[in-house]
Order: sequence, then C-alpha cells, then structure tokens
Amino acid sequence: MNAELLKAICSVYGPSGSEGRVSEFIANDIKSYADSCEIDALGNLIAHIKGPGKKMMLAGHMDQLGLLVIDITKEGFIYFSPLGGNPPTNLKTQRVVFANGVVGVVNCERLEDRQEMTLDRMYIDIGAKDMEDAKKYVSIGDTAVYYAPPLADACKFVSPALDDRVGCFVMMEALKQIKNPAFDLYFVFTVQEELGLRGAGTSAYSVDPDYGLSFDVTNSYDTPKSRKLPSKMYGGAAIKLKDSSLICSPVMIRHMEKCAKEAGIKYQFEILEAGGTDSGAIHLSRGGVPSGVMSIPTRYVHSSSEMCAMSDVDDCIALTVKVLETAI
Repeated sequence: MNAELLKAICSVYGPSGSEGRVSEFIANDIKSYADSCEIDALGNLIAHIKGPGKKMMLAGHMDQLGLLVIDITKEGFIYFSPLGGNPPTNLKTQRVVFANGVVGVVNCERLEDRQEMTLDRMYIDIGAKDMEDAKKYVSIGDTAVYYAPPLADACKFVSPALDDRVGCFVMMEALKQIKNPAFDLYFVFTVQEELGLRGAGTSAYSVDPDYGLSFDVTNSYDTPKSRKLPSKMYGGAAIKLKDSSLICSPVMIRHMEKCAKEAGIKYQFEILEAGGTDSGAIHLSRGGVPSGVMSIPTRYVHSSSEMCAMSDVDDCIALTVKVLETAI
C-alpha cells in the first residue's frame, strides 16, 4: 500500500465547497491512467476509463469537515458555523488551519455545565491581540479544517480527513490497476458530500450510470462497549447492507461478495445506523440506479484522529479491481 500517497492526499486542504486543491492533486496523480479527466460545473472530478457494456459510476467524496467564519469579536476571537457534522466534543482544544496556513485552536466559552457545550458557544483562537489584528489573517467566510499530521505504521493509519480521502485513495489505486474492465467506468471524485451528497447527485444525473458504487468510511464497532454491529478494523473490505441514505442493491451486494470469495479477499458486511454515502444520491438519480457501497471500517470518525487498518485498505483496493473486471 502506498502510505505516502495516502498521507499526501489526507494533508490537502479541502473543506466542503473548497475542494479545488484536492481535485487538482487527484487529477495529477491519475490522468495518465484514464482516457479522460474533467471537472464539471459543481467541481466534481470525473475520470473515464472506456470499457465494454454498461456504465459503472464509482464515487468517493473529496470534501472534509470544515468551520466557516461568521464573526470576529473585538478581542480577536473567531466564531464559526460548521460545514458538516462536527461534534463539539471532538473540536474542543483541537488545532485547525485556514486556507492561507494560519493555525488556531478551538475552545469553548466558560460553562457552568458541560451539557451547555454547543457549537455556538465555541470559538477559534489564532492568538490575535484584538479584532484589528485578527482581520489581518482571517475574514468572514474563510474556512478552517483540522490540523494534524497523518501517521502510518505497519498496521494502522491515523489522520484527519480519512473521511473520505481514504475512499478516494482506494479509487485512485484501483484505477491504476485496471487491466480488463468489464464496464464502461466513470470514477467520480465528488464535492460537498458532507453537506448532503450534493456532488454525487449532480454527477450521477450527468453520467447516467447503470450501476453505482461508492467508497466511504464506516464506523468500526470494536472499541469498548460498542454497539453490536458487524464492521470492525482488520475485518477486511466492508460491503454495506444499509445506511440512512439507502438500502443497498442486492445485485451489487451479491456481486461484491461473489468477487471477494472468488479472489480470496477478506471481507465483511456493515450497517451504518446514522449517516449516508454518495450512493444515497446515486441510487435515486433519474429512474433509479442499482447501487452499493464499499466501506473502510474507521474508528473516531469526524475527529482529528480517524483510524483505519492498512490491511482493510489493501483488501478494498483488491476487491475493487476484481469487481470492475468481473461482469455482473
């Protein structure tokens, strides 16, 4: 597994609505392997590999959680609105970085009760002396993301933005390995998934696929006192059954399971009780698209230290290649 490439893509700044640096990074990495690469009106990157038969649309979202500046106080503290599902408990005392490289720390107003810790009580401290000083570096409408270095060892990978740069990474590596596609393939790196699957909806309408397959993280239910659900780190590629945005197509579920068994690739099933994926938008496009999801079990999702297993990522890449080279 190319851990250095995964580190690099997880380090690219790209909150929802500002994915341009990520699409440029991905396009530069894959363009020599695809028949064409283009960016649509909303910012989705679409790479096409010509193949026989029906269209298969693959999707992974480029955007990461962000914070949008809405107010700067006279003392120089910065209040924000969330871009995506940022739990307050994950944000407190975390470092964040703006597009221009300015780093700050998120904290909360003094509270009498921890239950009062809500996003509207939180602020970013960039160490400014006052409002005038802060405005030299940050303006209303600027965005920030978690700031932490990616870490990798022989077993695990830890980083902000694994949701969903690891899904994009799986698609990128699979795209490079495809030799004999069984479908006409569209690899779509989508925008604004964290705000409601927006890029997947518009790109699916444009591509008009016969099948859909998205790639995303899912919860790893193996930490102390976790819910009794099947997906776990080191359990292999996770084949989704359902989440809040869709019930996966039995056709796609059976195809992925059959391919995993034939190739001897480790796999597991997964159910996500809250949250959705790009396939939630793809399967509702036009007259409907049979869609599935391949997931990477991840601990501490939507934090600055999302964690996945290297072996699960490898299994996802191998299974993706097998799925795309095997006719349904």
